[in-house]
Amino acid sequence: MTSTPPVTLDDVRDAAARLKGVAHRTPVLRSRTLDARVGAEVYLKCENVQRIGAFKFRGAYNAMSRLTPEQRAAGVAAYSSGNHAQAVALAARELGSHAVIVMPEDTPRSKRAATEGYGAEIVTYDRYTGDRAAIAQAVADERGLTLIPPYDHPHVIAGQGTAALELLEEVGALDALVAPVGGGGLIAGSATAVKGLSSDALVYGVEPEVGDDTRRSLAAGQRVAVPMPRTIADGQAIEIPGEITFEINKRLLDGVVTVSDDEIRDAMRFAFERLKLVVEPSGATGLAALLTGRLEQVPRRIGVIVSGGNVDAGRFAELCGG
Repeated sequence: MTSTPPVTLDDVRDAAARLKGVAHRTPVLRSRTLDARVGAEVYLKCENVQRIGAFKFRGAYNAMSRLTPEQRAAGVAAYSSGNHAQAVALAARELGSHAVIVMPEDTPRSKRAATEGYGAEIVTYDRYTGDRAAIAQAVADERGLTLIPPYDHPHVIAGQGTAALELLEEVGALDALVAPVGGGGLIAGSATAVKGLSSDALVYGVEPEVGDDTRRSLAAGQRVAVPMPRTIADGQAIEIPGEITFEINKRLLDGVVTVSDDEIRDAMRFAFERLKLVVEPSGATGLAALLTGRLEQVPRRIGVIVSGGNVDAGRFAELCGG
């Protein structure tokens, strides 16, 4: 007998119904220049223009929309380097709740300011010495809040998978999908949607080369921790894959490739100069993998999830100038 997977295609479809009219149905961008560089038809799903500037709103809202009225009234807690923080803060505001967010002290200023702007309370910690999940759980227990984790939750994963579902609905079947991997929620939800609709389609994740915990874990067949990555892709600075996300990704992913910080910068420049897109470092890793030829085989039709665009002008100039 095979066990029921923690997230199914039906779960992703249900999440899509909950998000209809709440989340943006983000555009799909094509570029002849990009197609020529890659040698394939590339379809960019632009989650950089999603509400809060990243795909994270999908999962946060889907999970919070399922809370009881009592849980919403009490409030929620979350931990995040930025995008999930903003997503939970906005979802809480939309649903009449309140959010307390545990964030690293070195979170980019624009992400913290946006989170506070949505009405959330911020609790900070040192990402290199503190255990963010334990801190957030302690805050939740002390205040009677419901914890909404950034990726390791079935409803969050299903919500993130709606980005891939929308892409397939708009452009039809793809030969492959490429998406960034941090904790693994986006790629797990995306793989669930893609493989659920076409078992022959390939799904590849992309990590920063200094933070390849999922790649190492897949090779080992079990979750493997790495030192806290020091990378410009702060949204992918994860030490170990989630338990639920890893079980899904171990079953569904066809591989994980890595890119360097310099290659991420080049992809950000390409997106800005040739595609007129502002993309944050984590959001550019999928594009970087294509531009650097990381995939062993280049299928004819490739989808790429551009996962976020939350980078302020000063930081963007620092990373891409010169």
